[in-house]
Amino acid sequence: MLSYTLMTCDMDGTLLSDDATICTRNIQTIRQAIGAGLHFVPCTGRGFESLNHIQETLGIYQKPGEYVISYNGALITENSHNDILYEDGLPWDIASALYDFGVAHHITMHIYPYGKVYLYNYVPFERAFLEGRMPNIETFEPSLDFLKGQTVYKIVYMDPDLPTLNRYRQQLGSLLDDVTVSYSSDRYIEFNHKNVTKGTALRKLAGLLHIPISQTLAIGDNINDTEMLKAASFSVGVHNLNEAIRPYCNVVTEATNNEGAVAEAIERFILK
Repeated sequence: MLSYTLMTCDMDGTLLSDDATICTRNIQTIRQAIGAGLHFVPCTGRGFESLNHIQETLGIYQKPGEYVISYNGALITENSHNDILYEDGLPWDIASALYDFGVAHHITMHIYPYGKVYLYNYVPFERAFLEGRMPNIETFEPSLDFLKGQTVYKIVYMDPDLPTLNRYRQQLGSLLDDVTVSYSSDRYIEFNHKNVTKGTALRKLAGLLHIPISQTLAIGDNINDTEMLKAASFSVGVHNLNEAIRPYCNVVTEATNNEGAVAEAIERFILK
């Protein structure tokens, strides 16, 4: 019998090694746990469409009754047909204003409508980081009108300098009153609709599956995982975590993301 039946897992810096692969230990242990009845749910800031290869590796690609939480919790999809179970996108006026600000300040941006990610001001530094991580489409559009009528789930600004990201946040002022702001990968500030978090999505999915929160475990490494770690019954931080999230972790693994931290959590706390 499994100790927990629903596990939400961050991708970059948690499941994925630094080279964007999944170590053999993680693959074998996750497959074993899924076979024993665990719902292993990727919970990521990425879009669900970028996880196809990861899901194939883990044996859950297009598998009925398995799920992905994407865009930091703004979307929950069921794997077999990517059917939407829950969504909460940015209001259009806010998304458009965030895009306009990014254009005016020559910021490298990610824009996430359903099933795609667009990159604006796609500088070589960011190209090198994203290579092999997720498919994307470069855009040079001066406004967000090219996505008019579509839901925009998330907008991201990229800069490796945290004070610069914080300055953008300050300059945006009251525009962010109805926005959830988070940070990830030591280079991104991320904007979702107010109350959208990985934690909100974890609770929503557990409710849809009639799984009590007491049966949930979450694992992550960075600041945008905070609400997920707080929402789960048991929270695990990987050894290479951002120290800001340590207070929200019941335990921290001995292994890093490169060494099978997710497998360690499953072995110690789910398959025991």
